[in-house]
Amino acid sequence: MTSGAARDNRGVSTDLPELLRSLRVWDPAVTELPPFDPAAAPADPLPLFTEWFAAAVAAGQTEPHTVSLATADEAGLPDVRIVMLHGADADGWSFATHATSRKGRQLAARPYAALAFYWPVLGRQVRLRGPVAAAPPEESRADLGVRSTGALAAALTGRQSEVLGSPGELARASAAAWERARREPDAPVPTWTLYRVRPDEVEFFQGDARRRHVRLAYRRARDGWRRDLLWP
Repeated sequence: MTSGAARDNRGVSTDLPELLRSLRVWDPAVTELPPFDPAAAPADPLPLFTEWFAAAVAAGQTEPHTVSLATADEAGLPDVRIVMLHGADADGWSFATHATSRKGRQLAARPYAALAFYWPVLGRQVRLRGPVAAAPPEESRADLGVRSTGALAAALTGRQSEVLGSPGELARASAAAWERARREPDAPVPTWTLYRVRPDEVEFFQGDARRRHVRLAYRRARDGWRRDLLWP
């Protein structure tokens, strides 16, 4: 530790290398690494995802429904951000956004994406990738209709990813959107789109304290799914 390292008002170092050296992965005080027997995994990845998601919720994982969404622009350059999972079924893993947002435009140009869930409380990851399709407009409207007033207000505010002139401009637009959302809970948002990733590949990663991590990959085949173990 460097004696002259900068500290904030709580006495915590603000030196990045020192902070990185001080951190642990899967601290036993807050993480349980459950066993995972890939031989007992189901033939389809969806039931296993549902089981793991329920286990993350039961273990107290904060916001287990948040997921990293990776897309690519017209030039093939990657982009990533955090979104919320809206569902997972035989049609795919779903999320929603404005079709006019950056990710919406990227998906229009290259309708393929990857998702990555991370649940550190159990040392688990789930990664998937595949083609993306927009749901029919009525399903997108239904998706927005079951969300909170705040979610509707945010959708009504719109202009996601556009350049913002000032915080005051956002405050005025948001206030008007909140007022409309309370007054008109079924207000239409034409650009709001529900997207579904229909994966070609799904990988389940279970961390191991001795670094003998278990990685089970499902790959879509003509007659169902092929399963393979991967080296960690």
